[in-house]
Amino acid sequence: MSHTVRDKAKLLARVRRMKGQMEAVERALEAEAPCGDVLQLLASIRGALAGLTGEVIEGHLHEHVVHAENDAERDKAAAELADVLRTYIR
Repeated sequence: MSHTVRDKAKLLARVRRMKGQMEAVERALEAEAPCGDVLQLLASIRGALAGLTGEVIEGHLHEHVVHAENDAERDKAAAELADVLRTYIR
């Protein structure tokens, strides 16, 4: 069973919290809230997304790279992670 399946409830809870944070940004913009308040909300979302990303990356590393069934699977998982990291750091 994949780590995202095993941790599905926890990961979805984090996504739902981020969705709520995004809705808070929408409400703040609709209410013409001060830009400092909007920026604070956006910073919280960025932190939440970084935390979720880190958790999924860590799970990928442990399950698909460190504990891969064989070298071919390890190489494939490492390449997938490298591709994602290239996109992430752009």
